[in-house]
Amino acid sequence: MNKEFSSKLGVVLSAVGSAVGMANIWGFPYKFQAGGLVFLIFYILFAAIFSYVGLASEFAVGRMAQTGTLGAYEFAFKSKKNKTKLGKVIGFIPLIGTFLIAIGYCVIVAYILKGFVDSLTGNIFTMDAELWFNSFAKEKYSIIIYHAIAIILTIITCLGGASSIEKSNKIMMPAFFILFVILAIKVATLPNASVGYVNMFKYDPATLNINTVVTAMGQAFFSLSITGSGMIVVGAYISKKEDIVSSSVQTGILDTLSGIIASFVIIPAVSVFNMQQIGGPSLLFVTLPTILKNIKFGRIFAIFLYFAVICAGISSLQNMFEVIAESITSRFKNLSRNSVFLALGIIVFIIGVSLETIDSFGPYMDIISIYIIPIGASIGAITWFYVLKKDLLINEVNLSSKNKHSKIWYKMGKYIYVPLAIILTSLALIFKISF
Repeated sequence: MNKEFSSKLGVVLSAVGSAVGMANIWGFPYKFQAGGLVFLIFYILFAAIFSYVGLASEFAVGRMAQTGTLGAYEFAFKSKKNKTKLGKVIGFIPLIGTFLIAIGYCVIVAYILKGFVDSLTGNIFTMDAELWFNSFAKEKYSIIIYHAIAIILTIITCLGGASSIEKSNKIMMPAFFILFVILAIKVATLPNASVGYVNMFKYDPATLNINTVVTAMGQAFFSLSITGSGMIVVGAYISKKEDIVSSSVQTGILDTLSGIIASFVIIPAVSVFNMQQIGGPSLLFVTLPTILKNIKFGRIFAIFLYFAVICAGISSLQNMFEVIAESITSRFKNLSRNSVFLALGIIVFIIGVSLETIDSFGPYMDIISIYIIPIGASIGAITWFYVLKKDLLINEVNLSSKNKHSKIWYKMGKYIYVPLAIILTSLALIFKISF
């Protein structure tokens, strides 16, 4: 099995595939319209900080440890004497977060597969969009076949390790961007689409407040999948010849671009049809189908839409499954990758089947995103900049880097990135904010 990405393009597209997901598609546009230009400016600012320091640090730790989540934390704590016991167990917190989010994400992808198939058959337009969505989102076991397909597709694209992940993302990520650009061009031809663009880039002094800033910060942080787990395995597959910081920054740029492109599809379309702008599943399964039903060639564009989102969903799931499998097989050497993937797929499916209805799925995902994921992200940030030896981290970041990073980069991580991660975790835990 290939344990290394073959090129920088493979690194970036695989990282982007891990990062781009539902947060970009149904979260970013909703928050962008609400906060306008203020949100966008602060989002770009925070995305720049998090990709430059946070993402780069996770890549670096993964490449140093040459393993998944559990081995990376053990490696970091071993660099400090007498802390190996804690290092062996603390990595389970972010890893469990990845496992739990994977369960919920499989349900999301099953919904999307249902939307894609119904777009192909035309069933999506035979009834009111809300009734269509409720026909499977409110009924138990109605998407069980799609649920199984989502898991099987994910496992297939993971079996070859770095090689199959890289190859699949070289197809899925360009397809995602190209299809969304086509959709954006179509939306631009609709009457009064310019109203939506004005809403996107408007400056409203009322939006210049702490709520917009925190929303932008949370969206940037979790959109990049800096969860103290997911990007470590990407780093483990990065060649020693690659510039980690450069790859991290490019990942941040493409991830931001994906959210903006999605906004160019969703916000103007919602404005044209004077529909309520909402985020979450209702946007993808009620609002957009209603819009597509009322435009020329809407069925074709529905097919494009759901296929593009399938690419984003599978690529994110791919990372989650790979993180878990790599961590388990690295810690327990007697287990094979194939057997771990098989067991993981079965467990995720069995647990996920009980969450297939939106009434079960929604609260479950809120609990994971409010409590588990932010805690794991903070543990990771603290570990890389307060536990791992400074020289080890800086040396790895500077390996093959054209521009050497030292005191300023490290201080940004220690005194800006880590406090911001802790602030976001605290806000989530105290105020029950789901980013």
